[in-house]
Amino acid sequence: MMRAVSLATLALALALAAAGSVGAAEAAAPAPASAPATVAPANAGEPAARAHAEPAAAAPARVTRYTLSPDQDQKARRFGQIRLWGTILGFVWSLVTFWILLRWKWAARFRDWAERRSARRFFQAFVFTAPLVLAIGIIGSPMAVLRQAIIRRYGFSIQDWGSWLGDWIKGQLVTVVLATLLVWILYGVIRRSRRRWWLYFWLASLPIGLAVFVVQPLVIDPLFFKYEPLARKEPALTADLQQLVRAAGQDIPPERMFWMGASEKLTIMNASVDGFGTSTRIVVWDTTIKGMTRPQIVWVVAHEVGHYARRHIAKYLALGAVILLGLFYLGYRSINRLLARWGPGWGVRALDDWASLPVLLLLFTVLASFITPVMNAFTRRLEDRADRYAMEVTHRLLPDARQTCAQTFQVLGEADLSDPDPSPLAVFLTYDHQPVADRMQRCLAFTPD
Repeated sequence: MMRAVSLATLALALALAAAGSVGAAEAAAPAPASAPATVAPANAGEPAARAHAEPAAAAPARVTRYTLSPDQDQKARRFGQIRLWGTILGFVWSLVTFWILLRWKWAARFRDWAERRSARRFFQAFVFTAPLVLAIGIIGSPMAVLRQAIIRRYGFSIQDWGSWLGDWIKGQLVTVVLATLLVWILYGVIRRSRRRWWLYFWLASLPIGLAVFVVQPLVIDPLFFKYEPLARKEPALTADLQQLVRAAGQDIPPERMFWMGASEKLTIMNASVDGFGTSTRIVVWDTTIKGMTRPQIVWVVAHEVGHYARRHIAKYLALGAVILLGLFYLGYRSINRLLARWGPGWGVRALDDWASLPVLLLLFTVLASFITPVMNAFTRRLEDRADRYAMEVTHRLLPDARQTCAQTFQVLGEADLSDPDPSPLAVFLTYDHQPVADRMQRCLAFTPD
């Protein structure tokens, strides 16, 4: 759930971050270690509550704690370290990217191209933004390639490089479209109000970010993965999820339940409740259907329905909006000093100059690095509450919901190579979910209200 929210709000609503951080590699292959929990429903034609009628020999082994084989344990800890250092390296690389654009005056050259091509501001926004996005993408491509190489090496991705490049290009095109609109609005606001632009752009970015969040599952996500009605692919699973939705007192009809073909590119498992309002839908990855038992799928989808039922998306959007306002204000308080000191050397004439955009991106990247741990902590809290919601709902549907939950996290942990004992620093900086071992123990200790 939070992958979609973060892409659609903090990256796209901000727009500036969208120009530099939204790429096809990330859109097409979310990091396994941060993937939301997922689950797979019961046997064809049976309600979820009867899933345990399967032969005892087919039942998963009982789980009391999260464990990995010695080889898996070593790989999981190594991958956890790679993930931590990759986050730090990615931050530094972003700063270097914007410094290159400014120090070598690429942004100033893009501005000159735009101003020579037309006097119309929207056309200038496009001519300036398109090469800027491409330059950011190319400078950042070594990190994207490295990330893809790592997840291929660890078996999370089976996507070939040709397909990956195609997704990368599609991601750049989507970013150009969104960023052009928002950059045009931003500089139109700056030209009209040098003192209140941060407030007016924030107000303008909110409905745009919300609109992107609503249409993302309908327009953007299908560019990267194949979607089909779940009832057509897995009719029995659809019936089980309908039983779950009714037990949860929610209204998500079968027409808004979808199968996603992840297995052409990925091996990791996932499910989600995407969208907002009338675009809300349940999405179950085909890797989840293949890799989990039906009770486990029911539990995972119950977790995702918990986000929907407890209005976690709205809460996350609200907090994101407040944080964006703070980022824009701090950017406003800092940008003029930077431009007075360094602007002439970068070829930036003033704040309302298109070429000042990388300066704003640099500022927002630094400021956002302090905010990200706060957002992660808030998200971990929401995920914990969604886990509890899933337990409250499924303990009425499944004969042993505690054990089903524990088995689910064992499957996910093995598939994602989740570190059994991550460092507090890694959790603080990079975890938007609680460690798998902690989540499993909370399930096993669950007591219904």
